Amino acid sequence: MKRFLLGASALLACAAISSAANAAWVVSYEGEAPGVQNTTATFTVGGVETFNSQPTHAYPSTITTSFGTSGVGSTITGVYSSQGAGVQINNADQYGGAGGAGKYIVAFPSTPYTLSLSSDIKGGVNYFGFWLSALDKGNQVTFSDANQNTLFTFNPQDVINAINTTANPKAYYGNPTNPWGQDKGEPFVFINFFDTTGSFSKVSFSEVNFGGGYESDNHTVGHYATMGQGTTVPLTLSGPGVAGVPEPASWALMILGVGAVGAALRRRRAMAA
Repeated sequence: MKRFLLGASALLACAAISSAANAAWVVSYEGEAPGVQNTTATFTVGGVETFNSQPTHAYPSTITTSFGTSGVGSTITGVYSSQGAGVQINNADQYGGAGGAGKYIVAFPSTPYTLSLSSDIKGGVNYFGFWLSALDKGNQVTFSDANQNTLFTFNPQDVINAINTTANPKAYYGNPTNPWGQDKGEPFVFINFFDTTGSFSKVSFSEVNFGGGYESDNHTVGHYATMGQGTTVPLTLSGPGVAGVPEPASWALMILGVGAVGAALRRRRAMAA
């Protein structure tokens, strides 16, 4: 698979010269190979919510989970809270349900929800990943800290663009699990988010400016030890605490600016001599 540039190390280097005024929340995310429905990252502490034991179509106001947390002496608690008509859980169909037999969570324009996280992990929760099924341009995820400050907003177009530049984009389109082979118009991919400089406490999910739903499964949280084997996705960064990576035009202006400063210094030295 083609390796996309701009991973965590590049982001950190860019953060050092970024014009972002606040301490940067540097995030890297990567997509797993076609058909992969769980992360290949490793964790000191981590767990997964599959939603298979949750009520279907009951629309509860909250769902509490421990993610089946594994790790010595550490726990993670997550509370899914409805921001609309309720937390919607669906049975597996052509739009979601890892393995083809389980359940999945979905946000429609009328049923956005948030995941609030608490833990006793040293360093906090710095990883979230999920199997993002039937991805569309209205799928939005926002990460926040304990003070409700927005850290980062996910742009689904980044993933769509990355998929479409692979050697075989069609491998991602359509539910990979039989008998659900329909919906060939949308990609299915497991996405990993790595907070490389801190931690987060809330993840918000919504479907905006689009007529579909935001389906996902296998919500995975924890404190990661190593990143996975997926493809690093180039980032469109947004959020007040995110380190900005200059666009190509900005890089050109920055290089010209550095050159101008160097020329001015040389002239100044010549005049002094």
